[in-house]
Amino acid sequence: MNLDLLVGHPSGSRLVADYLTRHPSALAFFQGDPTLAASYTAAAEAVAARFDRAARARAVECVHAPTTAVRARLDRLVEEGGFFVTTGQQPGLFTGPLYSVYKALTAVRLAGALEDVLGRPVIPLFWVASEDHDWREVDHTWTVSVSNELRRVALDDGSERGDRPVHRVPMGEAIKPVLEEFLSLFPDNDFKPACARRLRSAYAPGNSLGEAFTQVLADWLGPLGMAFVDASSLPLKRASRTLFTAVLDGATEQEALLGRTAERLRAAGYHVQVPILDGGVNLFFEGSSGRERVYRSGGNFRLRHSGELLARRRILAESDADPRVLSPNVLLRPVVEGAVFPVVSYVAGPGEIAYFAQLRDLFDLCGIRMPVVHPRFSVTVIEPKIRKVLDKLDLSLQDLARPFGELAGRVVQDDVPEGVRQALADLRGGIGRGVEELSRAAATLDPTLKGPAKHVRTVAFDALEQMRKKIIHSLKREKQTKLRQLEKAQVHLYPRGGPQERSLNACYYLIRYGREFLDALHDRFSVRLAGNESRAANIAGVGSLRA
Repeated sequence: MNLDLLVGHPSGSRLVADYLTRHPSALAFFQGDPTLAASYTAAAEAVAARFDRAARARAVECVHAPTTAVRARLDRLVEEGGFFVTTGQQPGLFTGPLYSVYKALTAVRLAGALEDVLGRPVIPLFWVASEDHDWREVDHTWTVSVSNELRRVALDDGSERGDRPVHRVPMGEAIKPVLEEFLSLFPDNDFKPACARRLRSAYAPGNSLGEAFTQVLADWLGPLGMAFVDASSLPLKRASRTLFTAVLDGATEQEALLGRTAERLRAAGYHVQVPILDGGVNLFFEGSSGRERVYRSGGNFRLRHSGELLARRRILAESDADPRVLSPNVLLRPVVEGAVFPVVSYVAGPGEIAYFAQLRDLFDLCGIRMPVVHPRFSVTVIEPKIRKVLDKLDLSLQDLARPFGELAGRVVQDDVPEGVRQALADLRGGIGRGVEELSRAAATLDPTLKGPAKHVRTVAFDALEQMRKKIIHSLKREKQTKLRQLEKAQVHLYPRGGPQERSLNACYYLIRYGREFLDALHDRFSVRLAGNESRAANIAGVGSLRA
């Protein structure tokens, strides 16, 4: 597989940049330095104090193991006092943007590195955020067609989704032609049939987007050791019930605490990723109008959009009848993970890093140590055909981030090159002078020869003008070729003006290169932790240590 994989970390706000460079002012809002083995050892000690064998067994009941090997490792996690590295994403159409895969593979590699540090099983766990109700984010995907055109493929089956969470809405028959449209954008090769079968099996009528997303990722990542948890699963909801009740009862205190953290972030010169809303509770309730944010209203609670008033007892009673009606907001979701699972680290993208900076005190309030936040890897994939364009046009990857119009002015020139222009002018002048000398010399022999001499000049000038037009035409053709090549490179590397990993679907590369693409990423995502000199850390808690 002849691909250039440029691996780094995604850029973000000043807070994210400072965290990635381990600036003390940013680290003060987090729990440990993600580059140090000692940070994870401290996190593991705190987790081990909270999770005995029974608690780990309850956590594992919430987890989906896609392979027998992963199931065996989950059993080891229970018996040997192991841990999880978590990450997650809302489900996307046909798995959505590349960065979901990059997050998962980062978690796989970090878990492997932490097994060496902690001396116990560490399993990567992907949280499928199937309770999300923002359909505009998940009902479409982007890819590049065989003709190098950026194409948007969307699912619009006419159903009344409203604000219903993803897991509540099964796909209808409309998914079939949308999937075939998507598959038609890729070349026929040895890898396409297997990927097509997997997608057709998962993205089928009756399945939700969350179920389909999980099935495909499990097929891709299960062999690498990834386990999964669906945010809407009943075992997880039951395990979260105590925390949800505490959040309802302590909403005023939590809002005040989060507000103070927001003030400290602003005082340090950082932005607040998730606004703290007046009266907001860190829970959503799913009622007749869909999934709505809960607000305090006197001694009761109010739903944000419908305005429906709910008493505490009604919320808890409906949650007893259907545990899925209550779900965490973006700030509470990591706390739920830490409450239910023995989590030592969370693999985060730039937006998640920013909102984790708001959460340390909320974790403490809930009696949970915040996990170490590890940045996901970022990748720019450069195929040979795109590398050839970059080399031909003498462009760097950074150049392609500039607006097309600005970059096009550099790549192509509208004017005839100076050397060609000067040569044409010299030739025209030489013809004029030569014909004038010929006319004078011939006139001494016969005055009537002036006419034929002028005709020679006219013919020569006409031929010269035709040559100039041919040169301009050639330049225009070259210009258009360069512009098409430039457009192709930008479509592949900066689709929609941003990094490819935030738009392009992972299937683009899986269909072209097969599992070798995942293996290459796995090999490149190397995690090294400073201070990892020993193969087993001394962690307090239940269970023996094993390498």
